[in-house]
Amino acid sequence: MLDSVTTSPTIRGMYIGGEWVPAARTFEDLNPSDNTVWARIPDGSRTDMRRAIEAARAAFPAWSALPFHVRAHHLLKIADTWEKRRADFVNAAVSEGGGWFGKGQFEAGYVAEVFRSAAALCYHAIGEVLPSEHGKFSTATRWPLGVVSVISPWNMPGILTARGFAAALAVGNTIVLKPSEDTPYAGGLFFAEVLEEAGIPKGVFNVVTCSRESVAEVGDEMIENPLVKAVSFTGSTAVGRHIAAKAGAHLKKACVELGGKDSLIILEDADLDHAAKAANFGSFMHQGQVCMSTEKILVQEGVYDDFMRRFLSRASKLRTGHTRDKDNVIGPLVNTRQALRVKALIDDAVAKGARVDLGGRAWDNFVEPTVLSNVNASMNIWHDETFGPVVVVCPFRTEDEAVALNNDTEYGLTAAIMTADEARALRLAGRLETGMVHVNCQNINDEPHVPFGGVKASGVGRYGGRWSLDAFTELRWITLDRGGRHFPPVF
Repeated sequence: MLDSVTTSPTIRGMYIGGEWVPAARTFEDLNPSDNTVWARIPDGSRTDMRRAIEAARAAFPAWSALPFHVRAHHLLKIADTWEKRRADFVNAAVSEGGGWFGKGQFEAGYVAEVFRSAAALCYHAIGEVLPSEHGKFSTATRWPLGVVSVISPWNMPGILTARGFAAALAVGNTIVLKPSEDTPYAGGLFFAEVLEEAGIPKGVFNVVTCSRESVAEVGDEMIENPLVKAVSFTGSTAVGRHIAAKAGAHLKKACVELGGKDSLIILEDADLDHAAKAANFGSFMHQGQVCMSTEKILVQEGVYDDFMRRFLSRASKLRTGHTRDKDNVIGPLVNTRQALRVKALIDDAVAKGARVDLGGRAWDNFVEPTVLSNVNASMNIWHDETFGPVVVVCPFRTEDEAVALNNDTEYGLTAAIMTADEARALRLAGRLETGMVHVNCQNINDEPHVPFGGVKASGVGRYGGRWSLDAFTELRWITLDRGGRHFPPVF
């Protein structure tokens, strides 16, 4: 819990079987705005994760047997408890995650709705009655899986952690969570505090934190342990491929939401003021560290110059700096490693002929909002997910060219289209290789009850609403015979 004197949390240990458990070692949790130590976090081991999985398995029979409405009440209590702790989460999201204060406020407000939406799942139909040629009463029913491993990311530690386990919890599974080593409190131990205060039974929800050096062994245990029945992961495509492949080898379900190289397509009949505002938010919200961030802006040639003038005017007003100042909308990247990676992508593009229309400067963990034009496919930034406050802008002539530019990536998460002609937008949307398309809005869109996810290298499965049931339940065919099934006389 957060200390009343400082903005750093009081770390009580990992959360296993309803108890706060110390680890043999700790690691430093840094504030990325200045690389000072914000907290010391338990560095859990494979053995710690095994204990957490065993605790979750022991809690599963009672939790899954609860009446559906009782589980719903638990989820609603989590939402109410979260609401009371919103200020604490915002502090952590700003200090530990390097997010702008406004981003923390938005995220804190969103999370409670994730749990309320999950509570509603408890009242959904859990099966169907099927026709039977033998006169049976034939049903397909959904059942919880057991222990679900959740590996959550650092960029939206509140929303993406909650989304990773809320639906699984609602339908009767028990949880082991490993948050990112960059946001172990906001994305992990803070949730343990909230669920403990909300009265979730011991063992139903467990959190094991670990350092970057321990991730491989702890993560492998979360997949390989035979008591684990499914894996929920949000993060990079490289890690997601590894997790999905390992889960597949063990014949376990995996719902993985991965990276994106998302385009905002601006047609010549678009409202350019609105498009400039949307592009500014989509490109630079949370320093571009969102899987849905606008990474490519594709602009029809006839309005290219007019759009760029409006867009650059807006983007140039964004202030970059330490998150202690609420006017600094652009905070640091999450760590030095990521900042160096983003700067290397800018340098590679410039060396190969890209023009810097705005920004380009980087220092410490900061990269200022950067707009690049004159880009081409020889540049790493055309293909690689940037995950920083950098966007490339490219003109196009025809819709066919816009579709080709959008689809020229291994990713397929979101796309956005700006136009006054909705019928035109819908025709275009059907040709884009993405899991989501937003017309007359930017790429960063999500709601707790919608089917969120991508295609191609952007993931497998969907989070949100009833679509989460596919990831976190199994189907059983159960029949009642009523005398209609006949057997050959020889039997």
